[in-house]
Amino acid sequence: MTSPGRTERLVLPGVLTAEQAGRTVAGILAEQRADGAIPWFRGHHLDPWDHVEAAMALDAAGEHERAEAAYRWLARHQNPDGSWYAGYADGAADAPTDRGRETNFVAYIAVGAWHHYLSTGDDAFLDSLWPTVRSAVEFVLDLQQPGGQIGWKREDDGSPVTEALLTGCSSIHQALRCALAIAEQRDEPQPDWELAAGWLGHAIRRHPERFLDKDRFSMDWYYPVLGGAVTGAQAKERIEADWDRFVVPGLGVRCVSDRPWVTGGESAELALALWAMGESDRAVDILRWIQHLRADNGMYWTGYVFEDDAVWPEELTTWTAGSLLLAVAALGGDEATTAVFGGERLPSGLDPDCC
Repeated sequence: MTSPGRTERLVLPGVLTAEQAGRTVAGILAEQRADGAIPWFRGHHLDPWDHVEAAMALDAAGEHERAEAAYRWLARHQNPDGSWYAGYADGAADAPTDRGRETNFVAYIAVGAWHHYLSTGDDAFLDSLWPTVRSAVEFVLDLQQPGGQIGWKREDDGSPVTEALLTGCSSIHQALRCALAIAEQRDEPQPDWELAAGWLGHAIRRHPERFLDKDRFSMDWYYPVLGGAVTGAQAKERIEADWDRFVVPGLGVRCVSDRPWVTGGESAELALALWAMGESDRAVDILRWIQHLRADNGMYWTGYVFEDDAVWPEELTTWTAGSLLLAVAALGGDEATTAVFGGERLPSGLDPDCC
């Protein structure tokens, strides 16, 4: 099991002790394959976004070698066009289950790579991952639309899906800023990326009509804040406006506004967004509430249907545990995690003056 000494920044009163944090980290490690792949759980699929989220949690816990193995898996199995498929059976690169290539999944490598660099200071790692990150960003930006939003995906046959998702684009906004930070660290400026990030942030802040209507989903509520596009007074106004619609006191955050189902991942991500807004007390409350999702092995159930008093689905996912650990790391002051989710040292892009 991971030593409690390596998880000292993952201690949060009422949420995690060092021993509990160690069990959660060990739970993620137990699901990781020897080749570095991190599926949702063994026997289920891997998607690139959740794979990176779990790897970031490993870095926050000091498991840098295993986190690096996860990023090396992505580098080895990147498609020629810079993408990854949306799903792989049990993390097997030769067994894709969904050959769509989703832009927010592809972009997230930049967030993980920058987080790993800030966690380790490993310049050689950053240099070696740079071609992977650069190719991924170029794939994503090839789907940027004239209004700044980025199309959802490319189908298996290469045809673009130009409709944009607010949650996905908000995640891409964070990823572009991390990619720009990597480029800056390597002294390879990318002015086109700066323009793209600015246009995207502008669309998220001012043009909701450019995105598909997914208002029922809590991620569309908090992700513009979590991804760093909406900040300050606008962020607080946004969160307050729908707090009662999505938050179930004592239990967590609904995935969908009209369903009696709270989920661990959305709850932990909202806690991260609250922390980024300076609302640490409310963030801790959310994390305390979702401890009812903790299993005996230290992992977390995906969700809970409170009208039926039932865990559903009955799965313990690496990304749910990972999002919880990252939220705790931010609240505990882990420098890499606070920099990535707090926006420190992240370029903002060039926001256009026009509408």
